[in-house]
Amino acid sequence: MATERFEVEREIAADPSAIFQLLCDPQGHVAIDSSGMLMDATGEPVDAVGDSFVVHMDRRALNDRPMGRYDVIVTIAELVPDREIAWTIAGVSRPSVGHFYGYKLEPAEGGTLVTSYYDWASIDPDVKKAGIFPVLSEGALRATLGILARTVEEGGPAEPA
Repeated sequence: MATERFEVEREIAADPSAIFQLLCDPQGHVAIDSSGMLMDATGEPVDAVGDSFVVHMDRRALNDRPMGRYDVIVTIAELVPDREIAWTIAGVSRPSVGHFYGYKLEPAEGGTLVTSYYDWASIDPDVKKAGIFPVLSEGALRATLGILARTVEEGGPAEPA
């Protein structure tokens, strides 16, 4: 059976609280997105399960489905301060099909071990038959972790020469 979950990890030279703060901020999601789909976000930082915000998307970045610009609602499904955050995605006019994304944070020597995960095992069976999942690749998750590291590591990005 093919995998229906991706998990990638990277050690990042930043405190778990700094990473968690960025992941709770809707604009933080836009800032670290490697797919090019997240254009902007509307809403306040989240701090509890059930909190939500809107992400303004542009599917043309993937060049896979003719969806153009659209909005999704991100709803927090798991939130343990400085340890884990996970969310579901729903359309503005339709419920979630059952996929979710998240991050686990573990203190590590010199920073934080960050695990990014994307799970589509529980999507609606009819949606599963359509063959459109996974939307993102494991490589996209790895790239996002690279952008996250560049964004939060002590010292920030290197100064241009």
